[in-house]
Amino acid sequence: MEDISLPENYLPQHPFDNGELKIRDETLLPFPRTEAAVRTEIAKYYSMISEVDEQVGRILETLKESGKDKNTIIVFAGDNGLAVGQHGLLGKQNPYDCAIRVPLIFKGPGIPAGKLINKYVYLNDIYPTLCVLAGIPVPDAVEGKSVAGAFGNGNFSGRDQLLFAYLNLQRAVIHRNFKLIRYNVNGQSFVQLFDLTADPLEMRNLAEETGYSGKLAFMDSLLIRTMKEMNDFCDIRKPGWGYPKKWTMQDVKKLNP
Repeated sequence: MEDISLPENYLPQHPFDNGELKIRDETLLPFPRTEAAVRTEIAKYYSMISEVDEQVGRILETLKESGKDKNTIIVFAGDNGLAVGQHGLLGKQNPYDCAIRVPLIFKGPGIPAGKLINKYVYLNDIYPTLCVLAGIPVPDAVEGKSVAGAFGNGNFSGRDQLLFAYLNLQRAVIHRNFKLIRYNVNGQSFVQLFDLTADPLEMRNLAEETGYSGKLAFMDSLLIRTMKEMNDFCDIRKPGWGYPKKWTMQDVKKLNP
């Protein structure tokens, strides 16, 4: 396993309690994580990628053999990433890019091959995109935005910001190249601020540096406003965000949006 490289942001354990340190895949390894154990998990992860690649290849080959490949729109995406040793974590119950940033690939008629677009979108933008590509009206109730403009010759701006929410424990907002993360765990509110351009692995917490107080205030204001616009139940201005006790799945099921 020595030929398996560790991520640059590998840590034996997360520096503070994010509210979900001992759940699901986080319990696959003991604490603190060792380099050897993480390398083994990364090797397993690579094997799963190889399996997905093999099966997707079979689908593409079948489409080609049937003659339907020229008239089929293919979308490859994931619903989440995995930390696999980054930040001392293994799973997806966190707001770091390794967990919330996923692949999104379109292939088919009218879609240029090999074009790479580095812009923000949500996965719920896939449905209206397929409607536009198929010449179908986008239903009024659809909240996503078509990204079909990315396939043309014009400029595609994508979304200016993104919101991440996990239970009543974690909230994050991304605006251009900055990300703000706030945590609500056992009465404590940790905060992180990252420059995703200069620090894509999220290793330098700018919230602790005095030179970024203005940016921190701006991002806090943006997070509060965005949460309100999205009808978030939580309010980071209130003690315990208005819900100091960690939600259970039963609590989540009782929520009425």
